[in-house]
Amino acid sequence: MSVNFDIIKEMTWRGLLNQTTDEKIDQFLTEKPRTVYTGFDPTADSLHVGHLVAIMNLRRFQKAGHRPIALVGGATGMIGDPSGKSDERKLQTIEQVQHNAECIKKQLARFVDFDESASGALLVNNYDWMKDFSYLEFLRVIGKMFPVNVMLTKDSVKSRLESDSGLSYTEFSYMLLQSYDFVHLRRAYGCEVQAGGSDQWGNITAGIDLARRMDGVQLYGLTSKLLLKSDGKKMGKSESGALWLDAERTSPYQFYQYWVNVDDADIENAFRFFTDLNQDEALALIEQHKANLGQRVLQKQVAKELTLLAHGEKGLVAAEKATAIFFGAEIDSLTDAELTSVFADVPSCEASREQLDHCEISLIDAFVLAGLAKTRSDARRAIQQGGAYVNNRKITDVDMKLTSASLASETVVVLRSGKKRYALLKFV
Repeated sequence: MSVNFDIIKEMTWRGLLNQTTDEKIDQFLTEKPRTVYTGFDPTADSLHVGHLVAIMNLRRFQKAGHRPIALVGGATGMIGDPSGKSDERKLQTIEQVQHNAECIKKQLARFVDFDESASGALLVNNYDWMKDFSYLEFLRVIGKMFPVNVMLTKDSVKSRLESDSGLSYTEFSYMLLQSYDFVHLRRAYGCEVQAGGSDQWGNITAGIDLARRMDGVQLYGLTSKLLLKSDGKKMGKSESGALWLDAERTSPYQFYQYWVNVDDADIENAFRFFTDLNQDEALALIEQHKANLGQRVLQKQVAKELTLLAHGEKGLVAAEKATAIFFGAEIDSLTDAELTSVFADVPSCEASREQLDHCEISLIDAFVLAGLAKTRSDARRAIQQGGAYVNNRKITDVDMKLTSASLASETVVVLRSGKKRYALLKFV
């Protein structure tokens, strides 16, 4: 077994690398394949764009020949990491956390390979080794290894102690739990490296210190930069909230469109962080993008690669098909859910399915009902002048009646007046 490429060099040119615990970590990671882990708190039943930097880093470690471990924090997730938080998280039940953990496992499998090879990824849940710890045993085995004065110097602790909300003993204990994860993974799987976001530096160094105290071993850590916009705010928030990796929460179309519409000032970082192109290919595409910003070359590349990873070929095809709709592509063979996602901000109204089945609604009446024409005369004029569309197909027959064949999905007909005015007519 050998290492395929220098992961530290890779992260550096991509602008990802933030801190390392040892200046010789690049040598350590090129000597031979290592095992590296990153943790994910199951605070929801889906990961979101904020997790993508960590996920893509695990993916790159695997491509470099290392073995990635994705740790789902079934135990730590019941407490909540205070890092980067101004208030204590709401505690979840064991059942909630376990359900969320199972959902997250399925999502991670789209990004890394869980095969039987030496570099095959592992999924572990720290609840499995923490659930049998008694409180007294935990204090005797782990608690005695943590100097409180050292814990108080960690940024995640200091910032909360100085805030109005303060820091509960429960959250204060989080660092102990996560630190022991590193010790356990080293003992069970030979894991020697922990990777995380820049806000995880305190937790990572605490785990390295605990391993040294308990087992006398040297472990390593590195952090990557967070994905921020040019104004300093975190990327991955849409008008409707977080951008989720679960298609039920954020549709493949919405996910794809988010990246297509990222500002030019922000897209280069996202492109470097999230695409699999090598350095020469990436730099060439960046130059092509800068030469003609209107083509949105980087946005389209990120949208394509990430949507394919998160939602598969089927999701990407659906997203691209939905995008083409706004450039005049005919609409058919979509689901109600897909149409609703594409036309989330478009006015809609309802009519009787019985009327549709009996061909009782004319296109003129449909335009008036949907609000695309004020009067029947206006609707007739729009049709005669070539400005009426059903599912993006131009209709010039003023006597046309809608039928079940007019449906673009199970229950919806998409009406359009002119180039941009859309309305949905749903038959129930």
